[in-house]
Amino acid sequence: MWECPKCKRQFKREHQSHYCGSKPATIDEYIERQEPNIQPILVKMRETIHQAIPDADECISWSMPTWKKKRNIIHFAANKNDIGLYPGEEATAFFQDRLDKYKTSKGAIRLPINKPIPFDLVSDIAKWCFEQEIKIGDK
Repeated sequence: MWECPKCKRQFKREHQSHYCGSKPATIDEYIERQEPNIQPILVKMRETIHQAIPDADECISWSMPTWKKKRNIIHFAANKNDIGLYPGEEATAFFQDRLDKYKTSKGAIRLPINKPIPFDLVSDIAKWCFEQEIKIGDK
């Protein structure tokens, strides 16, 4: 077991990502709580997604920056070695040919922080996810 030296919570994994104290209430607060070296990347992720889907609402859901309409559309999160982008399983399948350079799993894309982040791809994925949400809302 690993114990966080700040909050004393115990975890199975060493250096488990978590929040000491309360969870962030806003995306600004989420970004401010991250390591200084990763904050500019997170700001750019936020700007990219906001520009791609300006009609979506920004919020925190599952303790991550999230864009939604009636349902959650896309999330991202800072991890130790990457930015996790969470567009859902359908999006990762749809963009599979453009994701061959990245680790993916069911609904998740790992964008390494030691390599350039493909913000154009992030934008395309966000737009696609928003279009799918609109289609579902029209049914």
